[in-house]
Amino acid sequence: MQDPVVDPAAYNRAAWDKYVQEGNEWSTPVSAEEVERARRGDWSIVLIGREPVDRSWLPADLTGKDVLCLASGGGQQGPILAAAGARVTVFDNSPRQLGQDRTVAARDGLELRTVLGDMRDLGAFGDAAFDVVFHPVSNLFVPDVAPVWRECFRVLRPGGTLLAGFLNPDVYLFDHEALDERGELVVVHKLPYSDVAQYSAEERATKFGADAALEYSHTLADQIGGQLAAGFVITGFAEAPDGSNASASYMSTYVATLALKPG
Repeated sequence: MQDPVVDPAAYNRAAWDKYVQEGNEWSTPVSAEEVERARRGDWSIVLIGREPVDRSWLPADLTGKDVLCLASGGGQQGPILAAAGARVTVFDNSPRQLGQDRTVAARDGLELRTVLGDMRDLGAFGDAAFDVVFHPVSNLFVPDVAPVWRECFRVLRPGGTLLAGFLNPDVYLFDHEALDERGELVVVHKLPYSDVAQYSAEERATKFGADAALEYSHTLADQIGGQLAAGFVITGFAEAPDGSNASASYMSTYVATLALKPG
């Protein structure tokens, strides 16, 4: 069933470029009004689900803080943090996602940097380059997360923080069509799950669409234990449902962690 050769970074880059063209929810830039409010100190950003992240998870004053928005393109979190005073770098695998951030920056006179690349390799940055890494739900698009956590630890300064969002792996137990089309939770997959291992290219095209991004589940041992193994100390934890489908009545779809690099 597995395709002989699939480069997940290249495949998902093309998928997300197309999502931007189609107006994906996570590719819709913030408004000029939201940016202006952020300049006045009235701002929020989303880490998991659709609720604002706890502001206590971020520095009280972002002025001059070096923030890496990791796999966080789309013109949403990065521009808001820049307007709030941070020195922002947006790193993403999709050129068009990064283009959304540059569009907002140009429109609203913001200073932010965009860098194209795979979240598993932050070689574009030196050690201890950032005070904060903001990493919303996106590591489902890579088959291995341990390199992500190691690289986050490396690029953070001692005392720096990682805000990470990711999927509860249990969501991958269920049949996609039954959940989205009929609101039924039908268990069909064994974990850990990946689109590539579970379905052929033809089956994926039929089930998800010909250009859908590839997804991979990761165990909580890899997500939470992986951060601990990289050297982080986890100091905060949150969960949120996915209100867009029937799973919200039964489980938390999203998980968020706040992790500290000891100083």
